[in-house]
Amino acid sequence: MQELHDAPLAPLTTFRLGGPATRLVTATTDDEVTAAVREADAAGTPLLVIGGGSNLVIGDKGFDGTALVVATKGVTLDGTGLELAAGEVWTDAVAACVEAGLAGIECLAGIPGSAGATPIQNVGAYGQEVASTITEVVAYDRRSGETVTLSNELCAFSYRHSRFKADPERYVVLRVRFRLEDADGMSGPVRYAETARVLGVAPGERVPLATARDTVLKLRAGKGMVLDPEDHDTWSAGSFFTNPILDDETFAAFRTRVRERLGDGVEPPAYPAGDGLTKTSAAWLIDKAGFTKGYGSGPARISTKHTLALTNRGDATTEDLLALAREVVAGVRDAFGITLVNEPVMVGVGL
Repeated sequence: MQELHDAPLAPLTTFRLGGPATRLVTATTDDEVTAAVREADAAGTPLLVIGGGSNLVIGDKGFDGTALVVATKGVTLDGTGLELAAGEVWTDAVAACVEAGLAGIECLAGIPGSAGATPIQNVGAYGQEVASTITEVVAYDRRSGETVTLSNELCAFSYRHSRFKADPERYVVLRVRFRLEDADGMSGPVRYAETARVLGVAPGERVPLATARDTVLKLRAGKGMVLDPEDHDTWSAGSFFTNPILDDETFAAFRTRVRERLGDGVEPPAYPAGDGLTKTSAAWLIDKAGFTKGYGSGPARISTKHTLALTNRGDATTEDLLALAREVVAGVRDAFGITLVNEPVMVGVGL
């Protein structure tokens, strides 16, 4: 287990932002992970768990405590069962499943970060989310001091949410288990309209696994959502805000605001999100509130490829990023009466 002091955290995040950690520990086995967590908890030391760093906004002052990098490795395929160590690179795991002819996560290709982060956020994109295929999550329970196995039901998955996100100080994910589908080399049913249109199929149809994965990668790359060190549009956390889910009354008031601002014939994006609930598009809200692609004049700007990504153009600080985020939140609220919620985890800062 490697240990450093006054260690920079910015290089460990896709934003490349944030100050140093008092202590930085890198663990390469489950036992090392649990030992580091137990040590921090016994000493009463604040603990920050880092996977791929793709969903973190760390304050410029850094983190006064122990930052734990989970660098465990292990991919086990057994029939249609998949087990991933928390530190496995997610994109590599998706590629391995496509190569093995297993469907269920191929449309999650190109999402940066580690496997252990996927159940926390209930990662999803292009019509798939991990809640549909995760069977169990093995985690260290800091409250009981034991390693526990939580079923899919106990994970309490919902849109970009889970039991782990609801109680972030309790669990440290060690392993994630999935049940995939052997569809003779074909993908899962294509559910996302944009993907179906590009593939030239009707929603619900299947395509070869590699075709589905490659198409998603091209779509993501076109939006600056595939990591590229040379492209500052990818110096981001991907989608910075979650898509708002509104009850019927709030959605009706929102539609009225849209017509007042944009004209009687304009309808906002609307997707069923459960009984009495409608999901709308954060990217649409941001754009229609006047924050278009490339918005900003400072070192933190909206991506030139996607309005939902806030980016570091190379020499930004976390405060630069937060100032832009707050401007966007205030502008959308003033325009449409909806308050956007950040998707990345904030460390030592907030909106």
